[in-house]
Amino acid sequence: MSVAELKERHVAATATVNALRERLKQKRQLLLDTDVATYARSHGKTAISFSPTDLVCCRTLQGHTGKVYSLDWTQERNRIVSASQDGRFIVWNALTSQKTHATKLPCAYVMTCAFSPNGQSVACGGLDSACSIFNLNSQVDRDGNIPASRMLTGHKGYVSCCQYIPDEESHLITSSGDQTCGLWDVTTGQRISVFGGEFPSGHTSDVLSVSVNTSNSRMFVSGSCDATARLWDTRIASRAVRTYYGHSGDVNTVKFFPDGQRFGTGSDDGTCRLFDMRTGHQLQIYSQQPGENDEVPSVKSIAFSISGRLLFAGYSNGDCFVWDTLMAEVVLNLGSLQNSHEGTISCLGLSSDGSALCTGSYDKKLKIWAFGGHREVI
Repeated sequence: MSVAELKERHVAATATVNALRERLKQKRQLLLDTDVATYARSHGKTAISFSPTDLVCCRTLQGHTGKVYSLDWTQERNRIVSASQDGRFIVWNALTSQKTHATKLPCAYVMTCAFSPNGQSVACGGLDSACSIFNLNSQVDRDGNIPASRMLTGHKGYVSCCQYIPDEESHLITSSGDQTCGLWDVTTGQRISVFGGEFPSGHTSDVLSVSVNTSNSRMFVSGSCDATARLWDTRIASRAVRTYYGHSGDVNTVKFFPDGQRFGTGSDDGTCRLFDMRTGHQLQIYSQQPGENDEVPSVKSIAFSISGRLLFAGYSNGDCFVWDTLMAEVVLNLGSLQNSHEGTISCLGLSSDGSALCTGSYDKKLKIWAFGGHREVI
């Protein structure tokens, strides 16, 4: 068969796939008679009032010499860990902006970091396909770095995301470019379960993000380059509990809604979406209008406020939208404020009490945003 014939068949197959996708989309729309925002408007609800003085930048954390890729808060909300393209993780005092730890990592290209529940350890992963565990109470070496206390090895691709299971110091979930997720025993370094891989219900491309359900820590959701999110039960590694469709690009970020019954996603297709965990229904799409040249910036990271009424979303163009989740309207863009970042918002996270938001960017900085004035934490 000639190259021209192969190209022709490829074009025809692509057209068939796109036609089937459109039919599936139409079928789903017929099954869903409304979305959250339409229902709310029909009952007289309006968007929450929010102004630039309600969320203000109170601190800028500077110290990284490369793009910031990941961050995490401790549960006691006074410390933040960040990981950067410079090959280091830094632990910051969020109240004083001071660095308490700065350690060079075994892998120069680090993609993710996470605090253990008690805040005494940090996990980091990257292009070396391993997840390194650091005990912050360990003695530093002669170069001032904390040596890794444990290396979790077994993935056959980069480690894109890691998260400790809430209230369990010894168990950690990872996602990887090898199309799988893993459950690890940190104390022994052993991988307990593999989610996906040779199993037919697993992801068919790189897994980019995971989020553990704080209401039921046996459940976690993953997002992938295959444009889907999948729900997993740590007791049943052989198959995904459910697969969630709707995105047309890589699912870069997933995050559970505070009630544990829903979760949000953010994608290269420029949208955030809210899914019902049990039914699989897409409840709402949070999308902005295309910019110049019809380019829609991709969503890099999301987080919910403690009530779930607000969705914070960081974009590749430097925008950081605050969405009203009920009305699907943007109530504030942190990227338009004077103290905003000057590059892609690659990561963000809310403190455990919901009083502050931290954003990380390709501009090598982190910023802490606090609810100002009389504004109550939402």
